[in-house]
Parts: sequence; C-alpha cells; structure tokens
Amino acid sequence: MQKKPTILITNDDGIMAPGLKHLWEAIVDIADVYIVAPSTEQSGVGLSITIRNPIQILPVVWEKATQAWTVTGTPADCVRLGMSVLLDTPPDLIVSGINRGANSGRNVLYSGTIGGVIEGILRDVPGIAFSCVDFANPDYKKATPLIAPLVKHILEHPLPKGVLLNVNFPDTEEILGIKFARQGRGFWIESPDKRLHPEGHAYYWLGGKWHEQIEDEESDVHLLKQGFAAAVPIQINELTDLSHFYKRKEHFNKAFN
Repeated sequence: MQKKPTILITNDDGIMAPGLKHLWEAIVDIADVYIVAPSTEQSGVGLSITIRNPIQILPVVWEKATQAWTVTGTPADCVRLGMSVLLDTPPDLIVSGINRGANSGRNVLYSGTIGGVIEGILRDVPGIAFSCVDFANPDYKKATPLIAPLVKHILEHPLPKGVLLNVNFPDTEEILGIKFARQGRGFWIESPDKRLHPEGHAYYWLGGKWHEQIEDEESDVHLLKQGFAAAVPIQINELTDLSHFYKRKEHFNKAFN
C-alpha cells in the first residue's frame, strides 16, 4: 500500500477560520494532515516573524484524530515551529488558506497566507496558497472540489525548486475551470480614513481600494474576472534581476573598484 503524503496546513485567518476547516476537509482523505495555525487573525503580515515576544504553542482537539496546534504568532512562525518543534520530519507539502479575500496581483507581497508557504519554500518544502476573491461572503464549498485534484497534480508533477503556487478562486457564480496564470499588476492602495480622538489628536484607519492596472490576458487578475480559478507559479528562490546583473556588472564594478 502506497504511503500517503504528509501535508502541513496553515493560514493567516486563524485556527478557527472556516476557510481552514474547508481546506482540511478537502485533503484529509488523501494525506496525513497536520495543522499549525495562528491563534488570532494575521492578515497582511506577509513573511513577518515574532522576535520581541515569546510564542506559545497549544494543542487543539480536531476531527478524525488530526493533530492540530495553535501558535501565538504569524503564519511564518507557524511553519517555522511546525517544522523545528512539532513534526519529526519535514512534510511533503505545505498548504495555506483558504484565505478570505483575494491574494491576486501584487498583493502577494503583503499576504500572510503566502508568507507561510514561502517559509516552507525557504526550507525546500513545496507549497500552495489558496484564497477566495470574495471577502464578504466567500463560498468555500464551491472552491473545495478543485483543491484535492490540484494538490495531487503538484505532488505528482512537482514545481521547480524555489517556486510556490498561488491559487485564487473567483467570486463568479460558477468556476469555469482552473488556469495556469502569470501574476497580475493590480494591488490594494491605501485609502486613509482620518478620525479624531476624544482628546483632539488625529488617528487613521489605513483602509484600501483596488488600484487597477492594464492586465495581461493571462494574468490572475484578468482570469479571475472571467470566472476562472488562477494558479500562479511564484519564484522566490532567486530574487536577483539576473538580466540587469549581467548587463551592468562590469560597468558597475569598474565604477567603484
């Protein structure tokens, strides 16, 4: 009998988030699943880690004898502690989500959902981040049938080393399918809401509004609007702009050496 893959689940919406429960339900029968998730919502923390406060790890009772823990930290903290403290061996895959709200376009740079997966990539463990575009009322049940086939596909056809897969599900009435996509250019820009404290000084809720860009027809932002789920391979193993490096290296070095 073939051994089931080991999968670590995390998220940034917190251990009690419905999206995490739906993600677990989608893969629990195809893998040996472990859950390590933040004790509170950690949206927008990106790849941040906790270094100024101690971190607590507490066990959580879960269904089907799944081992689960909550961590008083960020998604990156969860993966770090999951791999260095809680699991005896590295998982075969890390999956994160299902996030409430889109992580399409350049919002990937802010996402705690994706931050947890990146932390695994840095340790040579592949990963997939899942998000639903609809923030107000995400339909996780509509998205979950696509998750197990996608996870199986990535396990059978691994991504290159240093590459994660960022998957977003559209908020359209029907999901027309799932397409390999390139990262879009749009992102949430600040929309500060100024308020006055009773003592008289101003304070702000940062807020946000979508900053539209001209999008490629193969971008995740464009495909999501058409009703497709979009899967973007994101490279974080080599962040250097190599074309610029080789083009300018000799000129730069001569200028300063």
